[in-house]
Amino acid sequence: MPNETGADAVGSAAAGGRAAARGLLGPLLSEESASPLDAIAFIQGAASEIGEGMQAAVQRARKAGRTWAEVGQVLGISRQAAFQRFGRPADPRTGQPMVSSMLPSAAERGAALLADLVAGRWAQACRDFDDRVAQKLDAERMAVMWARLTGMIGLLEQLGEPLAYQAGDLTLVEIPLSFEAAERTARIAYDREGKVAGLHFLPPGFT
Repeated sequence: MPNETGADAVGSAAAGGRAAARGLLGPLLSEESASPLDAIAFIQGAASEIGEGMQAAVQRARKAGRTWAEVGQVLGISRQAAFQRFGRPADPRTGQPMVSSMLPSAAERGAALLADLVAGRWAQACRDFDDRVAQKLDAERMAVMWARLTGMIGLLEQLGEPLAYQAGDLTLVEIPLSFEAAERTARIAYDREGKVAGLHFLPPGFT
């Protein structure tokens, strides 16, 4: 049997991981499962451990000299997205890891804002805006903005997984959005007090 190339080995490892997960989760998700709530709790705990394991695996790859482009290729994302998700840059002003300055639960807060927006709860979507943003984008103008966006590229069909990362004094949350006719990324900026300091819908490739 010929030796596997690097890409083949990565693909085989990924396939093995998926098969192992199916074997573990299959019984938990079956109709005969005694406790669906226990299944939810188990999967939630496993997801937390997997997240920590992924972070450790990426750091190990970086210490072994692998580039962010290589890490991103394995994960199916760009090198910038890989760095933003798993990098641990230090603040040049303090030398402290920037992740320590991130707003807690920023990803969840960003997802909730988008959920309010999609559901037409305009006032709720605007409730955490800082004074500068609130002056430019109140509930009425938020409704107009969303109507214009969907008028150009269709109805929203899917929200992706929110990604939070530190950018200077702001915590940025990016959420991939799939509309009928185009893709966008919602970028929500939070200041240290948890106020929304910016809200943008970016086209693909915009950084």
